[in-house]
Parts: sequence; structure tokens; C-alpha cells
Amino acid sequence: MKIKTTDNVKVLSGRERGKTGKVVQVLKNKRTAQLYVVVEGINLRKKHLRPKQKSESGRVIELAAPIHASNVMVIDPVSKKPTRVGWKIEGGTKKRVAKKSGEFLS
Repeated sequence: MKIKTTDNVKVLSGRERGKTGKVVQVLKNKRTAQLYVVVEGINLRKKHLRPKQKSESGRVIELAAPIHASNVMVIDPVSKKPTRVGWKIEGGTKKRVAKKSGEFLS
């Protein structure tokens, strides 16, 4: 996987285009093997919740909905621009690398 949690990403398409945020969760569809990401504060949806008890009242909460992984791109830690992600082997371990600057990603 090229996108992981805690990565800073930029949204490339859709109505949230141009916004940036931190990846909170990475989801994989088991049937189709497609990746989706949940980005903090982006693609917010309102969810109406029923009261669970008689004394409680219903409420509306905002949730961040998943975005397809192809619609986001990791932000380069040096240039702060969207970049592709590659792999390099260093000291026997495989690490992710930003293609624009060559900097290692956490």
C-alpha cells in the first residue's frame, strides 16, 4: 500500500478538490480489492441518529466518508506538493520514498 494512516494527502478530484488533510483510516474492499481512505475533515457527511433510550433525543453528527485512494496523493515532506510514492531498500528494510524529493516517508 502506498498510502498509510498519518500521511498528509491532497485531494485531486471531486468536490473537495485542492484540500489537504491527514489520513485517519485506510479501508480495503475485500471483494474488489479497491482501497479507500478516510481523511480528517474532508468529505464530511451528516448522519442522523435515533434516540437509544426514551429519555434521550435524536441527533445529527458529521462523519468523514471514505474517498477512493486514486483521488488522493501523498504530500512531499520537503516541497509540500503532491508526489508519487516509490520504494527503496535501505539496510535490508523496504521503505517508502517521495518521488519528487527522494525523501523517506514515515
